[in-house]
Amino acid sequence: MAAPDFAALFAAASRIQPRAYAPYSRFKVGAALLADDGTIYAGCNVENAAYPVGACAEAGAISAMIAGGAKAISAILVFGEGAELVTPCGACRQRIREFALPETPVAIAGPEGVRARFTLEELLPASFGPANLPR
Repeated sequence: MAAPDFAALFAAASRIQPRAYAPYSRFKVGAALLADDGTIYAGCNVENAAYPVGACAEAGAISAMIAGGAKAISAILVFGEGAELVTPCGACRQRIREFALPETPVAIAGPEGVRARFTLEELLPASFGPANLPR
């Protein structure tokens, strides 16, 4: 498999990050993923006054991917600002796992570019996924 085009994922995530709806935390996040069909799908976080009702950027990108007809994540990039790496939250790591393999690359970026790269396995070791359930 060819290396993912993280420059294209960075461009998509950084373009959508300012569109995030974050009036409470003021913490805007963008995400872009490369789907198995070669399409890039992006999402941003959307907060809600009832905090648990909001949606993460990764969840938005995954929803766009499914709505677009793709079935799997080949790579994903998360874009956020601040001194610390903005990695996917635990719930999003599990959401990504539903559509990605343990070796799927996950890039973490800020305004200056890609700051770190992981595999999904590194972020979610010994994960529970679709293979654990009978079909």
